[in-house]
Amino acid sequence: MAKIVIVGAGIGGIPMALEMKENARKEDEVVVIADTPTFHFVPSNPWVAVNWRKPEDIKVELAPMFKKKKIGFIQQKVTRFHPENNQVELADGSQVDYDFLVIATGPKLAFDEVPGLGPNGHTQSVCHVDHAGESGEFWDKFVEDPGPIIVGAAQGASCFGPAYEYMFIAETDLRQRKIRDKVKMTYVTSEPYVGHLGLGGVGDTKGMLEAEMRSKHINWICNAKIDKIEAGMMYVTEVDENGQEKKKHELPFKHSMILPAFKGVDALSGIDKLVNPRGFVIVDENQRNPTFKNVYSIGVCIAIPPLEQTPVPTGTPKTGYMIESMVTATAHNIRAELDGKQPKEKGTWNALCLADFGDSGVAFLAMPQIPPRNVQWASSGKWVHLAKIGYEKYFMRKVRKGISEPYYEKLTLKMFGIMRLKG
Repeated sequence: MAKIVIVGAGIGGIPMALEMKENARKEDEVVVIADTPTFHFVPSNPWVAVNWRKPEDIKVELAPMFKKKKIGFIQQKVTRFHPENNQVELADGSQVDYDFLVIATGPKLAFDEVPGLGPNGHTQSVCHVDHAGESGEFWDKFVEDPGPIIVGAAQGASCFGPAYEYMFIAETDLRQRKIRDKVKMTYVTSEPYVGHLGLGGVGDTKGMLEAEMRSKHINWICNAKIDKIEAGMMYVTEVDENGQEKKKHELPFKHSMILPAFKGVDALSGIDKLVNPRGFVIVDENQRNPTFKNVYSIGVCIAIPPLEQTPVPTGTPKTGYMIESMVTATAHNIRAELDGKQPKEKGTWNALCLADFGDSGVAFLAMPQIPPRNVQWASSGKWVHLAKIGYEKYFMRKVRKGISEPYYEKLTLKMFGIMRLKG
């Protein structure tokens, strides 16, 4: 019998628990540790931030589903990982032993790296459902007395999609309220160009997103480093392609949503040979830590080097289907180890993304996500908005039912050559 502990219950942790239970032997124990009683569907946060959804609309209670699937559930915060002792330490001081560990904590939001950034500063956030709920309350007041909006991503950010989504969703909401003419909108980003996304672009995302922004009268500043944010004023340094100062901007705003850079969570910080200097978990091509070989990691908390050196630092995003491919590889590799074999499965790290713009959107497929690619494709239209709504309902239904990858989903994606495992 082996005890397999998964820390985290988000977009990666939930499928990980379900697939691990399916792949484990009957006598093995699968346990999830999370500091929240609910799963929440992160891709819907931009809708919550303009009150198109309420926080409870995108939450699922975890305990009933885990009980049904015979997966253990400990609702506590992990305060420290002890890989040398095969233990995790909980907030109440107790220890949980494991034979295999899967770290799926998600990131720490590094708001503190830019003075004045974040919910405790002068900007809103869509990174967490609680932040998005607070943003929705702010939005109600903002639309009564609107003014300039700044949306974007700070230096070191690795997740750009939600910034674009929130910007266009907010723009759509303003048009529907017939107050768009009262709001100047500016996109401020560390990306070297619009549509870079931390991926060097996918297909013609540069052209598509620039065209959308022009048609909707949204200004943009790329290669931007946010120096500080004060109440109603953002100070930005724009640099050239060599990273040299090009122009200083003082941008007034009445509302701003800026995505921060990510770090590893505090419980991982400084653990030698487990994490890198930013606290992200070091893994090999099989999702396994090279030093602590019974420790695997998936999702936003793993270490991936930047795609390329950019004038202002940008990171590489970890997107939904990419994470699901990590999940499947990890579940198969742990089962191989349980059977006395060496792990060999590698996730494809393909990216299939739907970016909603409120009444239209952009979809892209990158196989693999990090170039050079075998396939890259991007398309736009009203169908993307409808597809995103459908995907939200579909994914949350899977969580409620305790299903990771139904056979019809696997067959449908396989028809298009989209698979989770290499080979």
